[in-house]
Amino acid sequence: MTDFCLPRDVQAGLEEAHKRDQLRRARLRVQVGDETYPILRFSESVFRLDAGQVAHLRGLVDIYDGARHLYQSLIVASEIDNGELVCTSKRMTAARETAPLDYAREDDAPVAALPFM
Repeated sequence: MTDFCLPRDVQAGLEEAHKRDQLRRARLRVQVGDETYPILRFSESVFRLDAGQVAHLRGLVDIYDGARHLYQSLIVASEIDNGELVCTSKRMTAARETAPLDYAREDDAPVAALPFM
């Protein structure tokens, strides 16, 4: 096995190209008010953003996949690690198209009611 080191400027160029490629390919994004940031990596309770775009993030945010709203997340902590902002969320709630029901719907329940004449 060979062991060699690249010059610092070449290594920095490769890392910058890799980061630019990750940002270009990112489908998931975080929306905070009017601002939108691409997500580099995403897991169940932690996601990573580019620290060059945002330095600190806390509070309630929305997570999208393209135009589809996936989650609403409450970020409780964020820290910078190797040029990435690591956001830890307290809760990750799946977004819904309709309001949740507060009762159990019967399988044979009528879809609509017709008025009596």
